[in-house]
Amino acid sequence: MPRAGAFLPTAPLRAALAVVLLAAQPGGVQAQSQAQYQVQSQANRPISAIDWLDQGSDFAALPRPAPELNIPLQPPRPPLGDLAEPPVAERIIKPEVTTHALNAQQAGAVGLLPRRVTGLPADLWQGSLPATLTRRIDALDLTDTPALQSLLYSLLLAETLPPEAPGSNQTANRTAGHDFLLARIDKLTAMGAVDPALALAERADPTSHPAIFARWFDLSLLAGDDHRACSALRDRPALSPSDAALTFCRAMLGQYDLAVLTFGNAAALGMLTQSEETLLRLYLDPELAEETPPLPPPARPSPLAFRLAEAIGTPLPTGGLPRAYAMTDLRGTSGWRAEIEAAERLTQSGALTENRLLGIYTAREPAASGEPWDRVEAIQQLDAAISASNRDRAARALPAAWSALQAAALDVPFARLWAVTLVDMDLGAARGDDIDADQIANILFDMAMLSPEYETLAARLPRPDARRKFLAALAVGEPGTATAPDVTAQAIQRGFAPETELPTLIRLDLQQGKLGEAMLQSMALLAQGAEGATKDIAPALAALRRMGLEDTSRRAALQLMLLERGL
Repeated sequence: MPRAGAFLPTAPLRAALAVVLLAAQPGGVQAQSQAQYQVQSQANRPISAIDWLDQGSDFAALPRPAPELNIPLQPPRPPLGDLAEPPVAERIIKPEVTTHALNAQQAGAVGLLPRRVTGLPADLWQGSLPATLTRRIDALDLTDTPALQSLLYSLLLAETLPPEAPGSNQTANRTAGHDFLLARIDKLTAMGAVDPALALAERADPTSHPAIFARWFDLSLLAGDDHRACSALRDRPALSPSDAALTFCRAMLGQYDLAVLTFGNAAALGMLTQSEETLLRLYLDPELAEETPPLPPPARPSPLAFRLAEAIGTPLPTGGLPRAYAMTDLRGTSGWRAEIEAAERLTQSGALTENRLLGIYTAREPAASGEPWDRVEAIQQLDAAISASNRDRAARALPAAWSALQAAALDVPFARLWAVTLVDMDLGAARGDDIDADQIANILFDMAMLSPEYETLAARLPRPDARRKFLAALAVGEPGTATAPDVTAQAIQRGFAPETELPTLIRLDLQQGKLGEAMLQSMALLAQGAEGATKDIAPALAALRRMGLEDTSRRAALQLMLLERGL
C-alpha cells in the first residue's frame, strides 16, 4: 500500500472577503464620495456573495469600492434627427443571436465581490481585447504600492461581464471568457491568494473546462484539500491534467492496483517527466522511498511534485518557490520559523491579514536571536504594551518595532492594525529619559498616513515641519496648498492639478469605454513611478483621479512619499 501522505487536509480558509473589504478601512470613505457606498447589511447580502465569504477571513482587506465615474466614457450620441440614414433598408440582415439558459454561469463573468460592494460597472472589461487584458494583468508588479494591490484584488474578484472576442462569435466569446478567467486565477495565485483563486475556480464549475479543472486541482493541492480534488478526478478521469495526477489520486484514494497500472502505462509511453516518474515510483513503493537518499529538489516543482515530495517524507522548503506555495507552511507542520516567513511573504502581497500574521508572531517566545527572531521580539513587546494600555512601554517599544516592520516591508499592514490605537494612547505624553518624543511623533504621523484613517488622523496630529504639512495636505486631496519637500512631492502635486493631461493611450481607452484596461494601464504607470520613474507619477495619478479612484490615488501618493521600497 502507498505511504500515507504527510499533507494534513484542511478545508480552505473560506475568507469573509466582502465583510473585510467594507469593515477594515473606514477612513477610506472620507477620501471618496460618501454617496457611492450604500452597502447593505450582512443579513441582506446578495446571493452572489457566496457562502465562504461569510465564515471569517485570513485574506487581507481590500479597499473601499470605486465611486461612480465622473467622466464620459463614450462619445455623446447625436440626436436622432441628425442621423443621415435612408428611409428604407436595401436588404435584410439577420443578426447572430446568442442564447444561454437563464441560470447558466458565464465562466468569464464569475466573481466573488458583487457590483454593489465593489462599485465597479458591469461593463468594466467591455471593448477590450481579452489577450490585451491578459497581458496587462500578467505584467503588473505592484510590490511597492499596497494601495494598487488592493485595487487589483478588487478588479480580479469583481463580478463583471467578460471581454468579448473580435467579431462577437458565440464560441469565440466563450473561449475569451475562459481565457480571461484563467488570467485572473493565475494572477491571484501568483500573489499568493490561493483561497480566493480556488473559490473563483469553484464558482466557474471546475468540471466545465479542462484548463479550469487543472487550476482548481493545483490550488486544491496547495490548500491541503487534495482528497476532494482527487475524488472529483475519480468521478471524471477524462479531466485529469496529467497521467501523474491520475496516478497520485488513484493511489491516495486506495485504488492502488489501478494506480500502479496507470503509472506503468504512462511511464512506458513516455508520458511522465523524469521528476514525476521518480517521485511517483517512490510514492507507490514506501520501502524504496525509505532506502533512497533525499532527492535534489526540482528547479520548478509543480503543486503535484511538491505534494509528492512531502508525501514521501522529503518536503521542499517554500522560501525560493512562488508565493502560493507559502500557504502550505501555515498548517502548523513546518516549524515556527517557516510559518513566520511564509506569513510575512503573504502579508506583503495582501494575501494574508495582519491580524493572522500578528497571531503567528505572538504564538510563542522566540528562543534565539537574529532574524526573524529580533523582529518577532520587537513586535511582541509593542503588542504587549498596547494590550496592557501602557503608554510608556508602548513609546519605548515603538521605534524598534516600526524599524523592524519597515525592514520587512510590513509597515502598511501594521499601520492598518495599530495606527488609530497608538494615536489614541497619546504617546506624546509618555515619560522617560529613554523616550525620544520627536522620534515617536514622526513614527506616529507616518503610521497615521499609511492607515485607512489617514484623513481623520491628519487633522488630529501636529504638523510642525514642511514634510508633515505636505502629507496632511495630500491626505485631504489638496497637495498643491503646501510646499513640496522633494521631487516626488512635486510630481504628486502635478498629478492632483486639474490641468494635468492624461496619457494619450489612457485617454483613448476611456473615450472608447475601456475602463478596466485604462485602470490597468494607470496602475502600471504608477508602479513605474514607485520604482523611480517620477515622470510617470503625475499622469498616472491624474488618470486614477479622473476615473473616480480618489481614495486609491491619495493612499498611493502617500505611500510613494513614505515607503522607501523603490525610490
